[in-house]
Amino acid sequence: MSMLSLETLWYIVVIASLIFYAVLDGFDLGVGCLHLCSYKDEERRVFLNAIGPVWDGNEVWIVVIGGALFAGFPNVFATLFSAFYNFTMLLLFGLIFRAVAIEFRSKHDSYKWRRNWDIAFSLASYIIAFGCGLVLGNLIEGIPLDKNKDFVGTTFGFLKPYSLLVGLTSVSLFAMHGAIYLVMKTEKTLHNHMRKWAKRCIVLFIISDFALTLATFYIAPHMLNRLFDHPLLFLIPLFGFLSILIIPTLLKKHYDGYAFIASSLGIALFLILFAVSLFPTMIRSSIAPETNSLSVYNSSSSPLTLKVLLIIVLIGIPLVLAYGFYIYRIFRGKVRLEKTSY
Repeated sequence: MSMLSLETLWYIVVIASLIFYAVLDGFDLGVGCLHLCSYKDEERRVFLNAIGPVWDGNEVWIVVIGGALFAGFPNVFATLFSAFYNFTMLLLFGLIFRAVAIEFRSKHDSYKWRRNWDIAFSLASYIIAFGCGLVLGNLIEGIPLDKNKDFVGTTFGFLKPYSLLVGLTSVSLFAMHGAIYLVMKTEKTLHNHMRKWAKRCIVLFIISDFALTLATFYIAPHMLNRLFDHPLLFLIPLFGFLSILIIPTLLKKHYDGYAFIASSLGIALFLILFAVSLFPTMIRSSIAPETNSLSVYNSSSSPLTLKVLLIIVLIGIPLVLAYGFYIYRIFRGKVRLEKTSY
């Protein structure tokens, strides 16, 4: 099979969309995870207004991921959302409550009202961040698919130590990403506080990532096969880790924008590592990986469908990116609260 087949190109579209979502909505989730760390109402308002103009646009990439799977890999879409049905509902619950909390929080001048919505916003962010990592961990370790490629497991079967560790690492990664974003968007005293929080989040992520790396060697050694077959691929995790290690230096020199870029690059490289290590598998079977797994080639739509969809993507994705660039440019700079702010 050619590495540039239609199936492979569509797989790249799915992974690219996943990266855009993790990088863009990742800092929104990170801000939510850190939301309750501040006890001052004004600071929480700054947090909300830092993501206020962009959070809903960032979630568009969820729709792109779902649409790409549904159209390009219908069997993967069906298996994924049926196997993780309960978790999908929980993630949707988190997405809905996060949106409602952002919009409703400042509608009533009451401490109790705002406090409750603050808790809802932060809790929803944790649920989404942890849930994304939990699903990713199960995809790495594998889920029970029988010879017909049907899911034969249970919901509680997903709560395995390795997947839980990936979920915790995901939370620490997004918290770090969100803290660095807030460093860019805040000023004065809060800005200094966020620098300290960012450093703590970086340390927490490095510890989590180190533990996850050791666990991967022991529990999911298949993730290393392609790296050992092609040693140059070890540059992906190396540069990913270095991009995280350089962030404290960039923050110390007040290169806040470059620190955020480094964090974004780290997230992108970690997801590229995931995609490269699993390829061509999309959903690994824990029962008989060689025969029962869903791959890029045995679960894709027809070549004609993929060709038509690829043309649509080549038109649509640049428009989404252009809109995102325009919005971020309009709302660049520090956050300053006004009467119309959240």
